[in-house]
Order: sequence, then C-alpha cells, then structure tokens
Amino acid sequence: MDSTVGEVMTTRVVSVTEEADYKKIVATMVEYGVGALPVIARDGRVIGVVSEGDLLYKEEFKEDDAYRPPVRSRLRDRLRGTGLQASPPAAKAAGRRAADLMTRPAVTIRTGASVVEAARLIERCGIRHLPVVDDSGCLKGMISRRNLLLVFLHDDDDITETVQAELAVAMRSIRIEHPAAAVHDGVVTLSGTVERRSEAQKLVRRVSGVEGVVSVPVGPDWRTDDVVPAYVQWNSGA
Repeated sequence: MDSTVGEVMTTRVVSVTEEADYKKIVATMVEYGVGALPVIARDGRVIGVVSEGDLLYKEEFKEDDAYRPPVRSRLRDRLRGTGLQASPPAAKAAGRRAADLMTRPAVTIRTGASVVEAARLIERCGIRHLPVVDDSGCLKGMISRRNLLLVFLHDDDDITETVQAELAVAMRSIRIEHPAAAVHDGVVTLSGTVERRSEAQKLVRRVSGVEGVVSVPVGPDWRTDDVVPAYVQWNSGA
C-alpha cells in the first residue's frame, strides 16, 4: 500500500502571517533551516507560500543604469502555466511584507493523499515545498522533495514481501513457472518463466510500481515474443 502524505510529512512546521516583514521572514528561515514558509490568514488557512526564491528578488533586481532582468528570471515568472499568481519581479523586489512577496493561491495537499500524488503535484507546479492541510484548509504539516524520497528507504525484506504479494495477484491471470524475487538495496530481480514477452513486461511494470522499488533490471524469462516492434507494424500496413 502506498504511503500517505500524512505519514511522511514534517509536522513541526513554522509559518508566518501576511503582515510578517521581510527581515522577520528571513530570520525565521535561517533560524529553522527551511527554504519556504506557509503564509497563514487570521482564521488559520494557508493562503500562500513565501520561498527563498521570492526573497532573492530583492537582491537580484537591484538596478543600475545598464540593468535588465535576466531572461531566466523573466521566464520563471510565467510559472509554467500552473495558474499560480506571483507578483511581478519589480513588485517582489520592492515588497516588504509576506503578503507582497508570497506566491498565491497556495498549492496544498491533504494528509490522506498518496506520496505519488504529492510528487506529481510538486513536479507539475515546479515547486519544492507543499503545505499539507486539513479539510478546512488549515496547516497540518509540510512536505518537500526530501520527504518524498523517504519511501525509498524501505527495508529489503519489506519490499520482498510486497513484491511477492503482487506476484501472487498477477498469477491469477498470468501463468508463471517457478516465480521468485530477490531484492538488494531496492533493486528487484525477477525470475521464473512466462509464456509471452508481453506478460513478462506486465510483471516488470507491476513490480516497478511497488513502493520502495528503485528498479527492476531483470524480469522473468519468456518463450514467445509477441511484442511486435512499431516499425514492423507500420511496414506491414504500407
């Protein structure tokens, strides 16, 4: 079973209010060793996130006579089409409070969501930190890319047990002779024999999806190659 966000998130989370000033935000980040802070409204809801990147605008956009914002900085404000709204670079550079500096609305996730959902959301939005909220939108924790990597620290014995369970389910529809799995540092080697190559590929994909599995470089043997290369199919229809 996939781990949930609630199981891997950091629960000791520090936040700031909309009124927090620039120096207060910087001091809080340094004191607690974090790279982003949720911004909390008076009712406890998460309304935005202020990150190190937001704060660096003040240094990056100090102007002189020949100054023009770097292409990298101009492009990143498009936020990859995610719908997130960030203040223009000049506005952030002049910002004094969290309300001026933060990216809003906050991208958040619920405690019951899977780590897979969290990873996809972080990647899609191009962010590094994700506030975890309850049904009311109030802060419960924080999850980062580092938190998501914890799933790969599962013990090999635990992974083996889960892989064997997955093979047992697969054997309801795929006949596998002498099935076995060996796990070392999260890398799985499958042995046994199936009738078709496509079945071997299905087994590899299924096991690759097990939480904690790093890779499955070796799959079961097969007797019949029923996987026709795309170029052969194209030529046959020409």
